[in-house]
Amino acid sequence: MAADKGSTGATIIIKRGPEVVEEGHHGGAWKVAYADFVTAMMAFFLLMWLLNATTEKQRTGLADYFNPTIVHTPGAAGDGIEAGVRHAVLQDVPDSEMAADFEQLAAHVQQQLTGTGAESMQMTNILRHVVTRVTDEGLVIELTDLTGEPLFVDDTAQPQPALTELARILSRVLARVKNELAISGHVRAYPEMLVSSPVWALSDARAHAVRNLLERAELDPKRIQRVTGYADRKNRSDNPMDPANNRIEVILLR
Repeated sequence: MAADKGSTGATIIIKRGPEVVEEGHHGGAWKVAYADFVTAMMAFFLLMWLLNATTEKQRTGLADYFNPTIVHTPGAAGDGIEAGVRHAVLQDVPDSEMAADFEQLAAHVQQQLTGTGAESMQMTNILRHVVTRVTDEGLVIELTDLTGEPLFVDDTAQPQPALTELARILSRVLARVKNELAISGHVRAYPEMLVSSPVWALSDARAHAVRNLLERAELDPKRIQRVTGYADRKNRSDNPMDPANNRIEVILLR
Protein backbone atom coordinates (compact mmCIF):
# COMPACT_ATOMS: atom_id res chain seq x y z
CA MET A 1 0.00 0.00 0.00
CA ALA A 2 1.34 3.39 -0.75
CA ALA A 3 2.24 5.57 2.15
CA ASP A 4 0.17 8.65 2.94
CA LYS A 5 1.82 11.64 1.43
CA GLY A 6 1.18 13.72 4.55
CA SER A 7 3.01 11.27 6.82
CA THR A 8 6.74 11.45 7.51
CA GLY A 9 6.91 7.79 8.39
CA ALA A 10 8.47 8.43 11.85
CA THR A 11 7.07 6.66 14.90
CA ILE A 12 6.52 8.88 17.99
CA ILE A 13 6.92 7.11 21.33
CA ILE A 14 5.64 8.85 24.52
CA LYS A 15 7.20 7.48 27.70
CA ARG A 16 5.36 8.18 30.98
CA GLY A 17 7.14 7.86 34.30
CA PRO A 18 5.49 6.34 37.37
CA GLU A 19 2.92 8.59 39.04
CA VAL A 20 4.34 10.32 42.12
CA VAL A 21 1.93 10.46 45.04
CA GLU A 22 2.88 13.02 47.69
CA GLU A 23 3.07 11.43 51.08
CA GLY A 24 1.42 13.11 54.04
CA HIS A 25 3.60 15.14 56.41
CA HIS A 26 4.72 13.17 59.43
CA GLY A 27 7.32 13.22 62.17
CA GLY A 28 6.25 16.52 63.92
CA ALA A 29 4.76 14.92 67.04
CA TRP A 30 8.14 14.68 68.70
CA LYS A 31 8.50 18.45 68.47
CA VAL A 32 5.30 18.95 70.47
CA ALA A 33 6.41 16.40 73.04
CA TYR A 34 9.80 18.07 73.31
CA ALA A 35 8.21 21.50 73.77
CA ASP A 36 6.04 20.10 76.59
CA PHE A 37 9.12 18.57 78.20
CA VAL A 38 11.06 21.84 78.03
CA THR A 39 8.10 23.73 79.52
CA ALA A 40 7.82 21.21 82.35
CA MET A 41 11.54 21.49 83.09
CA MET A 42 11.35 25.27 83.13
CA ALA A 43 8.45 25.10 85.60
CA PHE A 44 10.39 22.63 87.75
CA PHE A 45 13.51 24.80 87.92
CA LEU A 46 11.38 27.87 88.58
CA LEU A 47 9.74 26.04 91.50
CA MET A 48 13.17 25.06 92.86
CA TRP A 49 14.31 28.67 92.60
CA LEU A 50 11.19 29.95 94.38
CA LEU A 51 11.63 27.48 97.22
CA ASN A 52 15.19 28.66 97.68
CA ALA A 53 14.61 32.40 97.20
CA THR A 54 11.38 32.99 99.19
CA THR A 55 10.56 33.16 102.88
CA GLU A 56 8.13 30.88 104.69
CA LYS A 57 5.50 33.64 104.67
CA GLN A 58 5.91 34.18 100.92
CA ARG A 59 5.63 30.44 100.26
CA THR A 60 2.45 30.34 102.34
CA GLY A 61 1.04 33.18 100.22
CA LEU A 62 1.87 31.32 97.01
CA ALA A 63 0.21 28.18 98.37
CA ASP A 64 -2.89 30.17 99.33
CA TYR A 65 -3.13 31.47 95.75
CA PHE A 66 -3.68 27.91 94.50
CA ASN A 67 -5.82 26.86 97.49
CA PRO A 68 -9.26 28.50 97.10
CA THR A 69 -11.16 29.25 100.30
CA ILE A 70 -14.80 30.31 100.45
CA VAL A 71 -15.27 33.70 102.07
CA HIS A 72 -18.12 36.06 102.81
CA THR A 73 -17.62 39.78 102.37
CA PRO A 74 -19.94 41.79 104.67
CA GLY A 75 -21.91 44.46 102.85
CA ALA A 76 -21.64 42.73 99.48
CA ALA A 77 -24.65 41.31 97.70
CA GLY A 78 -23.37 37.79 97.89
CA ASP A 79 -20.43 35.56 98.67
CA GLY A 80 -17.19 34.99 96.84
CA ILE A 81 -14.27 32.65 96.42
CA GLU A 82 -10.92 33.71 97.77
CA ALA A 83 -7.82 32.36 96.03
CA GLY A 84 -4.92 34.67 96.64
CA VAL A 85 -5.92 37.98 95.06
CA ARG A 86 -8.86 36.53 93.13
CA HIS A 87 -12.32 37.43 94.43
CA ALA A 88 -15.65 37.09 92.64
CA VAL A 89 -18.91 38.30 94.11
CA LEU A 90 -22.11 36.52 93.22
CA GLN A 91 -25.11 38.81 92.96
CA ASP A 92 -28.63 38.19 94.29
CA VAL A 93 -27.75 35.26 96.53
CA PRO A 94 -30.70 34.26 98.76
CA ASP A 95 -30.27 34.71 102.52
CA SER A 96 -30.58 30.96 103.03
CA GLU A 97 -27.62 30.35 100.72
CA MET A 98 -25.59 33.08 102.39
CA ALA A 99 -26.24 31.48 105.77
CA ALA A 100 -25.27 28.06 104.42
CA ASP A 101 -22.05 29.47 102.97
CA PHE A 102 -21.13 31.06 106.29
CA GLU A 103 -21.81 27.79 108.08
CA GLN A 104 -19.38 26.12 105.68
CA LEU A 105 -16.79 28.85 106.25
CA ALA A 106 -17.24 28.61 110.03
CA ALA A 107 -16.86 24.84 109.93
CA HIS A 108 -13.60 25.26 107.99
CA VAL A 109 -12.20 27.70 110.55
CA GLN A 110 -13.37 25.52 113.44
CA GLN A 111 -11.63 22.53 111.91
CA GLN A 112 -8.39 24.50 111.75
CA LEU A 113 -8.70 25.35 115.44
CA THR A 114 -9.70 21.98 116.87
CA GLY A 115 -6.11 20.80 117.15
CA THR A 116 -6.80 17.79 114.93
CA GLY A 117 -3.69 17.06 112.92
CA ALA A 118 -1.70 19.74 114.75
CA GLU A 119 1.98 19.82 113.96
CA SER A 120 3.01 19.03 117.53
CA MET A 121 1.71 18.03 120.93
CA GLN A 122 2.61 21.52 122.14
CA MET A 123 0.23 23.07 119.61
CA THR A 124 -2.48 20.58 120.54
CA ASN A 125 -2.13 21.60 124.19
CA ILE A 126 -2.29 25.30 123.34
CA LEU A 127 -5.45 24.81 121.28
CA ARG A 128 -7.16 23.41 124.39
CA HIS A 129 -7.70 27.07 125.31
CA VAL A 130 -9.91 27.52 122.23
CA VAL A 131 -13.70 26.99 122.25
CA THR A 132 -15.82 27.87 119.21
CA ARG A 133 -19.52 28.28 118.59
CA VAL A 134 -21.69 29.78 115.84
CA THR A 135 -24.17 32.53 116.75
CA ASP A 136 -26.39 34.97 114.86
CA GLU A 137 -23.49 37.43 114.92
CA GLY A 138 -20.94 35.04 113.51
CA LEU A 139 -18.33 32.50 114.58
CA VAL A 140 -17.30 33.13 118.19
CA ILE A 141 -13.77 31.97 118.99
CA GLU A 142 -13.29 31.96 122.75
CA LEU A 143 -9.79 32.09 124.22
CA THR A 144 -10.28 30.80 127.75
CA ASP A 145 -8.25 30.19 130.89
CA LEU A 146 -7.59 26.59 131.90
CA THR A 147 -7.07 25.38 135.46
CA GLY A 148 -3.55 26.40 136.39
CA GLU A 149 -2.99 27.84 132.89
CA PRO A 150 -4.28 31.43 132.70
CA LEU A 151 -3.84 33.43 129.52
CA PHE A 152 -2.84 36.60 131.40
CA VAL A 153 -0.44 37.22 134.24
CA ASP A 154 -2.49 37.36 137.46
CA ASP A 155 -5.04 40.20 137.39
CA THR A 156 -3.32 42.17 134.63
CA ALA A 157 -3.52 42.56 130.87
CA GLN A 158 -0.02 41.15 130.39
CA PRO A 159 -0.32 38.09 128.09
CA GLN A 160 1.22 34.75 128.95
CA PRO A 161 3.40 33.07 126.28
CA ALA A 162 0.53 30.68 125.49
CA LEU A 163 -1.71 33.62 124.51
CA THR A 164 1.02 35.05 122.27
CA GLU A 165 1.27 31.70 120.49
CA LEU A 166 -2.53 31.46 120.25
CA ALA A 167 -2.63 34.87 118.58
CA ARG A 168 -0.10 33.71 115.97
CA ILE A 169 -2.15 30.57 115.23
CA LEU A 170 -5.39 32.55 115.08
CA SER A 171 -3.90 35.19 112.80
CA ARG A 172 -2.67 32.51 110.39
CA VAL A 173 -6.08 30.79 110.27
CA LEU A 174 -8.08 34.01 109.95
CA ALA A 175 -5.81 35.24 107.16
CA ARG A 176 -7.45 32.62 104.91
CA VAL A 177 -10.80 34.42 105.10
CA LYS A 178 -11.74 38.07 104.65
CA ASN A 179 -14.60 38.61 107.07
CA GLU A 180 -14.43 41.49 109.52
CA LEU A 181 -13.70 40.83 113.19
CA ALA A 182 -14.80 41.97 116.63
CA ILE A 183 -12.93 41.41 119.91
CA SER A 184 -14.49 41.44 123.37
CA GLY A 185 -12.98 41.01 126.81
CA HIS A 186 -14.69 39.33 129.77
CA VAL A 187 -13.43 38.95 133.34
CA ARG A 188 -14.64 37.39 136.55
CA ALA A 189 -16.29 39.48 139.26
CA TYR A 190 -14.29 40.85 142.19
CA PRO A 191 -15.35 41.21 145.84
CA GLU A 192 -17.81 44.05 146.37
CA MET A 193 -15.79 45.46 149.24
CA LEU A 194 -13.18 46.76 146.82
CA VAL A 195 -13.18 50.53 146.68
CA SER A 196 -12.69 50.49 142.92
CA SER A 197 -13.58 47.42 140.87
CA PRO A 198 -11.09 46.74 138.03
CA VAL A 199 -13.52 44.78 135.86
CA TRP A 200 -14.24 47.44 133.24
CA ALA A 201 -10.70 48.64 132.74
CA LEU A 202 -9.27 45.11 132.90
CA SER A 203 -11.68 43.59 130.38
CA ASP A 204 -11.04 46.46 127.98
CA ALA A 205 -7.26 46.30 128.43
CA ARG A 206 -7.20 42.54 127.81
CA ALA A 207 -9.29 42.88 124.65
CA HIS A 208 -6.85 45.50 123.33
CA ALA A 209 -3.91 43.31 124.32
CA VAL A 210 -5.25 40.54 122.08
CA ARG A 211 -5.85 43.06 119.30
CA ASN A 212 -2.21 44.12 119.55
CA LEU A 213 -1.03 40.50 119.48
CA LEU A 214 -3.09 39.74 116.36
CA GLU A 215 -1.79 42.83 114.58
CA ARG A 216 1.80 41.95 115.49
CA ALA A 217 1.11 38.53 113.99
CA GLU A 218 0.32 40.42 110.74
CA LEU A 219 -3.48 40.29 110.83
CA ASP A 220 -4.83 43.22 108.79
CA PRO A 221 -5.82 45.90 111.38
CA LYS A 222 -8.56 47.21 109.07
CA ARG A 223 -10.51 43.99 109.54
CA ILE A 224 -11.04 44.67 113.26
CA GLN A 225 -14.30 46.61 113.51
CA ARG A 226 -14.65 46.96 117.27
CA VAL A 227 -12.92 46.17 120.56
CA THR A 228 -15.15 46.00 123.63
CA GLY A 229 -14.78 45.34 127.34
CA TYR A 230 -17.84 43.70 128.93
CA ALA A 231 -16.45 43.58 132.48
CA ASP A 232 -18.24 40.84 134.46
CA ARG A 233 -21.64 41.38 132.82
CA LYS A 234 -21.71 38.22 130.67
CA ASN A 235 -20.52 35.41 132.91
CA ARG A 236 -20.25 31.82 131.72
CA SER A 237 -20.42 30.37 135.23
CA ASP A 238 -23.17 30.72 137.82
CA ASN A 239 -20.44 31.80 140.22
CA PRO A 240 -19.55 35.38 139.18
CA MET A 241 -16.06 35.05 140.71
CA ASP A 242 -15.26 31.81 138.90
CA PRO A 243 -12.00 32.21 136.89
CA ALA A 244 -13.80 30.38 134.05
CA ASN A 245 -15.48 33.72 133.36
CA ASN A 246 -12.11 35.12 132.24
CA ARG A 247 -12.03 34.93 128.45
CA ILE A 248 -11.46 36.81 125.22
CA GLU A 249 -13.92 36.42 122.34
CA VAL A 250 -12.72 36.94 118.77
CA ILE A 251 -15.80 37.02 116.53
CA LEU A 252 -15.66 36.29 112.81
CA LEU A 253 -18.59 38.43 111.69
CA ARG A 254 -21.16 37.29 109.14
